[in-house]
Amino acid sequence: MAETAALLADLPKVAEEAVTPAGLDARLQGADQPFVVRGLAADWPLVRAGQESADAARDYLVGLSRETKLTGTIGEPGTGDRLFYNAAMGMNFRTAQGPLDGFLKLMAQAENDPDGRTIYLSSIDMRQYFTGLAEANGLPLGERRPLESIWIGTRTRIAAHNDVPDNLAICAVGKRRFTLFPPEQFANLYPGPLENTPAGRPVSMVDLRQPDLAAYPRFREALAQAQVAELEPGDALFIPSLWWHHVEGLAPFNVLVNYWWRDAPHYLGKPEDALFHAILALRDLPEADKARWRDLFDHYVFANGAAVTQHLPSAARGILAPLTPETAGQIKAHLLRSLSR
Repeated sequence: MAETAALLADLPKVAEEAVTPAGLDARLQGADQPFVVRGLAADWPLVRAGQESADAARDYLVGLSRETKLTGTIGEPGTGDRLFYNAAMGMNFRTAQGPLDGFLKLMAQAENDPDGRTIYLSSIDMRQYFTGLAEANGLPLGERRPLESIWIGTRTRIAAHNDVPDNLAICAVGKRRFTLFPPEQFANLYPGPLENTPAGRPVSMVDLRQPDLAAYPRFREALAQAQVAELEPGDALFIPSLWWHHVEGLAPFNVLVNYWWRDAPHYLGKPEDALFHAILALRDLPEADKARWRDLFDHYVFANGAAVTQHLPSAARGILAPLTPETAGQIKAHLLRSLSR
């Protein structure tokens, strides 16, 4: 335990940068390393309400909410603040539906109850469920058209996971701690199942607060590459695509706003879908067959050099040429036909 505490205490901080809202778009161009911007959203009405009080922040959100039901997460009694698997690899929480003000009242009650259940509203689309929230609390992101989400909850711990899009996360109310790991450390984080996940993405099976280094010895290597960022209201953190991040809401009431976007054409498929398809079609083949298919993937996908098409007339290259909306549509139609057989 002493070794673990020392490893966690000595994690380096994510680099801080002085970026103004006007300079944000330019700074994000091609960014591939995480960075923190202090006070980037300090002028947001939501941030100012939260600095007044948690109740003021809740009132502000209710005042802009639409009369629609939300789906929230409620932790099982005695499970603490970690939303995770239970001993049977089910979930240690349940989902419930209700209006925003109902969930916020439960959160207010939990603030004064040390044994209160964890309550969490995750990845709520701000434009779908609120009127004017995204417009009043936004950042200039240039030509990007991100998914704008809000996350509202009591004290929470979300296991390390990654996301395909780039991510700009803003602590609006409360306090957040992010522990980040580079993409190449994924195996040292001991990912859980691909299809049975707490929130749609595979998560690390290691409890960051109390990592069992006997059961997960390679986690030491991941920690050696980790960085930590603690965000106060108005602070922002950029998380590049596929960086793993463990997220903690440290205050009794916490609100995060985040923006997800991909710098890729909208018609491209999702890489994670290709991973599932490869498991279905390739993983259980004989080793010799897999070696041949690995060569084909390197040739057509990962290397994708001039030798792939230079012997073909331009008009005959089809999907081997850079994809267009039309050729991407042809691939999707082919996959739909083949998977429906």
